[in-house]
Amino acid sequence: MSILLVTSSPRGNASHSTRIATEFAEKLLAADPSNTLVVRDLVANPLPHIDADYATGIYTPVEARTPRQAEVVGVSDVVLDELFAADTVILATGFINFNISSTLKSWVDHIARSGRSFAYGENGPKGLVTGKKVYIVLASGGIYSEGAAVQFDHAIPYLRGVLGFLGMTDVDVIRIEGVGMGPDAVTAALAKATAKVDAVVASQQAAAAA
Repeated sequence: MSILLVTSSPRGNASHSTRIATEFAEKLLAADPSNTLVVRDLVANPLPHIDADYATGIYTPVEARTPRQAEVVGVSDVVLDELFAADTVILATGFINFNISSTLKSWVDHIARSGRSFAYGENGPKGLVTGKKVYIVLASGGIYSEGAAVQFDHAIPYLRGVLGFLGMTDVDVIRIEGVGMGPDAVTAALAKATAKVDAVVASQQAAAAA
């Protein structure tokens, strides 16, 4: 199994989403030595925001692209190749202003590409990125999965929507909630997320042994 881990929190080693997502990927690797891992660190190596050269370059034949168009479209090609090669995708992000990080949004902008990851036909759009299992690891200072604050969670609905549009409909969410509510809340949130990660890994091990 090929695993793609995409991290995006600007908090570095202090990031709860990066920590849990990385531990998740490492546990999947340890569970099966044949698994492989590709890490896309969007903070250490941020993707450029899409611009005019990208917008025109993706619709320009390869041989007719300017050097700048070739460069920016080439970035998109690389991240798309990583995505298509993966069986399992782990996306890690903090909850920033009620949505995902801007670095992860740039990744989405580069993988959501007409003719590569989706196509329009007589019956409308069709996602071309299929057969993937996706896990979203989301850390938030408050509780947004239930209660009055649910309406402010634009991160998970957005990611489910865009991933589904591209063909990735098998999506699970691992939340690390309430980390802004004191040390005890952080400990509880991390324990709950770790337990869910361990359950997923154990399930995969059981399935492989069956």
